[in-house]
Amino acid sequence: MNGKIGLEEHFAIAETLQDSAGFVPGDYWKELSKRLMDIHEDRLRQMDENGMQMMLLSLNAPAVQAIPSPEKATEVARRANDYLAEQVAKRPDRFQAFAALAMQDPDGAARELERCVKELGFKGALVNGFSQLHTPENVVYYDAPQFEAFWGTVEALDVPFYLHPRNPIASWAQIYDGHPWLLGPTWAFGQETAVHALRLMASGLFDRHPRLKIVLGHMGEGLPYSIWRVDNRNAWVDVPKAYPAKKPLGTYFQNNFYLTTSGNFRTQTLIDALLEVGADRILFSTDWPFENVDHAAQWFDHAAISEADRLKIGRTNAEKLFKLTL
Repeated sequence: MNGKIGLEEHFAIAETLQDSAGFVPGDYWKELSKRLMDIHEDRLRQMDENGMQMMLLSLNAPAVQAIPSPEKATEVARRANDYLAEQVAKRPDRFQAFAALAMQDPDGAARELERCVKELGFKGALVNGFSQLHTPENVVYYDAPQFEAFWGTVEALDVPFYLHPRNPIASWAQIYDGHPWLLGPTWAFGQETAVHALRLMASGLFDRHPRLKIVLGHMGEGLPYSIWRVDNRNAWVDVPKAYPAKKPLGTYFQNNFYLTTSGNFRTQTLIDALLEVGADRILFSTDWPFENVDHAAQWFDHAAISEADRLKIGRTNAEKLFKLTL
């Protein structure tokens, strides 16, 4: 399929490049770092060879979210956003942008998102999970009360918010002790992000802001497979609901969330996601440069789904969600 649009496609700036060093063995770091810093050369060549018309670009992880100082985090986010705006301006027909946000300062993050959307033309925000605040051990999740006004801004701007993974901090990751292979994309990324998403659903956020649109990568971080059990555990036991949300969490998952195929190139998993949220809420992505464009594209182009769904997932859903005029 030609004309595909991807929306989990990363880059780095000098200040954040090393954040990605641990995600591949040392021998591969030279190639990965080159991929992260490149936008207009090999990236475009990979896109052309694999039928990708556009990438929506976002900063690598954890980057801004791992900077405990709100002032420093804000500075790095703004620098990354200004740099990305300059790069997109060179080829707006091939690239668009997600804002990096210093969620350590919710009011400042709202102002920066508004600047990026209204002045720089960005299509939304991508945030790398929880943020560390003041000290490396103090983390904040975005269902906390101090983010209420921020979410109001996101809803008012009518742009998607991509909740991207990061590893748990070391002191919270004892379950992985002795098994570091489980960290990152193998397991910890999905588990961490799924819990964060469930916290947002359960908090009542989508009752207060019903037009919010949240994007999850990697075919939904395992939630399509598990969301029924989340809502129906021990269904024969009549106990009061333990969280503020007014509706079953699966309702918010179906109404407020979009999923991408980034880094999860398996047809059986795609079909499960289709059955759970529908073809209008799934979008193609590759997870470049951590995954290969050709692996993502060749799988997707031949996946056993209808051509109507392939067109939606590969292109038209992104056009609608991000208001793209191509």
